[in-house]
Amino acid sequence: MRKTKKLLFLLTIIIVGGLSGIAANRYIFPYLSTTKLFAKYHFLKKSTEDVTIINKTEQIYVKDDTSINKIASQAESSVVNIISYAIVEKKGASAAIKNGTGLIVTSDGLIITYRSAIIAENAKYKIISSDKNIYDATLLEIDSYSNLAFLKINAGNLPAASFANSDEAKPGEKIVAIGNGSGEYASSFSAGILSNFNSDFNLSEKIIASSEKLEGVFESDIFLRENYIGGPVVDYAGQIIGITGMVLRDNQKSFFQIPSNKIKSVIDKEIRKELDKNCALGVYHLPITNTYALINNLPVAAGALIYSPSEQQGLAIIANSPAANAGLKINDIIVAVSNEKIDSKNTLPDLLFKHKKGEEIELTILRSGQEIKIKVRL
Repeated sequence: MRKTKKLLFLLTIIIVGGLSGIAANRYIFPYLSTTKLFAKYHFLKKSTEDVTIINKTEQIYVKDDTSINKIASQAESSVVNIISYAIVEKKGASAAIKNGTGLIVTSDGLIITYRSAIIAENAKYKIISSDKNIYDATLLEIDSYSNLAFLKINAGNLPAASFANSDEAKPGEKIVAIGNGSGEYASSFSAGILSNFNSDFNLSEKIIASSEKLEGVFESDIFLRENYIGGPVVDYAGQIIGITGMVLRDNQKSFFQIPSNKIKSVIDKEIRKELDKNCALGVYHLPITNTYALINNLPVAAGALIYSPSEQQGLAIIANSPAANAGLKINDIIVAVSNEKIDSKNTLPDLLFKHKKGEEIELTILRSGQEIKIKVRL
């Protein structure tokens, strides 16, 4: 028993001594060798020669969602290159040729693009698909409301685009634009942020809005060129939320994205063969925003104010138009179309687009502070 206690006592001394020696060699002696008092002792310097002090550094890698190409891959399969070339009637004359981007929207070959991506008159068309197949195409229709153009090829089992609900797209989301409008027939990509939904942006290319032109678009910080016009914009889930368009204002190019929900309504109308039945009201207007209503002390914060900068009736309402025939006046505020209220998501042109030429609608008007109902034959 007494021998066992002595053995344990010796082991304890050895362990404590060993640990103390390690601590002195690794930490105490290196520190003492840096002081003035002990720096002159050679054995302390020697003890630090083979000691390497390592500061542990942790690196954290933040990986972005994934590559742009992978995000856009599903939509890219539906993207096509459109070659449009003018029909030359005189021998020896050179033909105008244009490459643009388009999107397959039905598996049997219906293709959509924006009007300025193609030569829209007196031209022939060829389509190059993502798998490099080449098709002859026919221009079916150009929608007067959205400036979207429809072409058709004879093919089947094509990869049709899938559109998301654009009402769920929020400013600040990451998005990717796809273009295929170059002579290389290859897709290009540009990434950025969905900046905002501009509810009063109108495609009329004028200072004021037209009741016949689409109103309300997405805007982004993406650097866009003309080869992106007509191509899709997708979110980081790979869903198409819009198509890129462009208008000229004061000789400046303004790029935007037509929201997918508006595009779907145009496609549905084309499939029903009703785009040639688009109605026309015939007014120029200002979309009323909260700010405009506040500054001008208006009784409503949404609606369409029939307007002309010159304050002339004839420049606010087109002569012999349905609006003129129904007795609408400058400074009237249209607040509803057939009991559907106008707001930032349901603009005057959007609500009119639901109706056909020849239909009768009822407009709810604020005139001199009084609400009146006016029937209009479109």
